[in-house]
Amino acid sequence: MKTKKITNLGKDKLTAIVLAILILLFVGVGIGWASSSPVKHWFHQCSSFFSSWKNQLTNPNFNHLDKNKEENEKNKNSQDKQSSVNHPAVNHDSSTQQCQCQCPPTQEERVIKVVKKASPAVVSIIITKELPVVERHWKEWDPFGDDFLGDPFNFKFRVPEYRQRGTKKQEVGGGTGFVISNDGLILTNKHVVADKNAEYTVLMNDGKKYPAQVLARDPVHDLAIIKIKANHLRILPLDDSDKLQIGQTVIAIGNALGEFRNTVSVGVISGLRRSITAGGAGIVAEHLNNVIQTDAAINPGNSGGPLLDLNGKVVGINVAVAQGAQNIGFTLPINLAKKDIQQVKKNGQITYPFLGVRYVMINQEIKEKNHLSVDYGALIIRGQSPTDLAVVPGGPADKAGLQENDIILKIDGIKIDQRNPLSEVIQKKNVGDWVTLEILHRGKSKTVKVKLGSR
Repeated sequence: MKTKKITNLGKDKLTAIVLAILILLFVGVGIGWASSSPVKHWFHQCSSFFSSWKNQLTNPNFNHLDKNKEENEKNKNSQDKQSSVNHPAVNHDSSTQQCQCQCPPTQEERVIKVVKKASPAVVSIIITKELPVVERHWKEWDPFGDDFLGDPFNFKFRVPEYRQRGTKKQEVGGGTGFVISNDGLILTNKHVVADKNAEYTVLMNDGKKYPAQVLARDPVHDLAIIKIKANHLRILPLDDSDKLQIGQTVIAIGNALGEFRNTVSVGVISGLRRSITAGGAGIVAEHLNNVIQTDAAINPGNSGGPLLDLNGKVVGINVAVAQGAQNIGFTLPINLAKKDIQQVKKNGQITYPFLGVRYVMINQEIKEKNHLSVDYGALIIRGQSPTDLAVVPGGPADKAGLQENDIILKIDGIKIDQRNPLSEVIQKKNVGDWVTLEILHRGKSKTVKVKLGSR
């Protein structure tokens, strides 16, 4: 705008102004001072500047040059706008020249979000039982008897004795569970609700209490499903535990020590497909296969609680902790429970296919020790107790003619080995399914068809 006003001035008028300025310079200073060398040099530079300015103003192309400059500025602004369109995730601020990016949430933010969303679906299971109330009383006892010289000194002892005065319902333990249906189905560990003479109460995160009924206990895995009379409950979604990776971040929530409800711990998947023997006070030791190892803290009372991924989905059910070690906990893969959940919703019970044999998996050591011709398969063999028969009388295997020392090599074409144990292959079938067994009987291979029973 300023340049436009200057170019509209008349050329003669502008020349007169320039000349007037020069005359004032000569009038305002002495001739002697003006004749000095520094002043001459300064005057020469001023003269050159005004002369160049006059030439540009009188140049007919000056206006066009100025317009080109304006067009260049417009093109530059247009390019800046185009750059902003091509990068919509970046917010360009022309005044501060700073970028504001849409960053993904941090791991801490994701953990907090998962815990807030999942906690209402995690419950504490309180175990109560009618126990005898015992009181102590004192009984007088004379060591010499009443007939000793008539007991002139009345020498007697007071001896404590204990007697029962009825029973009282008392809390004897606790565990954890989580809601799997909005009408009150809750998944937990079988050892949490193993006592058939106990009563179970579910304590919700908001403090509400509900009496619970045990619907089903898994005959194979440490899983159970209980039911409370409630509706519109928040549930936890289930993920695919087969997709777990070592090093993946996980979150454990549970009733730690039976006292601290909804305790949260964070860790990673430390190992997969572990085999452990788990037990405890009043709990029969059992062998667990294909469990998940994690360093997320799992304490007594956490049993039955969920192990969650960063998407808030259940990947496992907390089941055991290694004693004498730090941060070594174990979790059952959630995929084991999916079939149980479906069966309970459909039939109200959990059943497993049953072959009816006792066996050991063959490896190189078993092969050499028993002089076998194969290093894979399941060897049918009796246990150490006389009652531990190799083949269950009247069971599916017995009806199909299987005998002790037979080796089951394949089931429906699946090779039985350390990667595909007999129990896992059978458990993938359904009760009543017909399966084809390839067996080795007295050194000869033969095929047998068996209809699976239930247990």
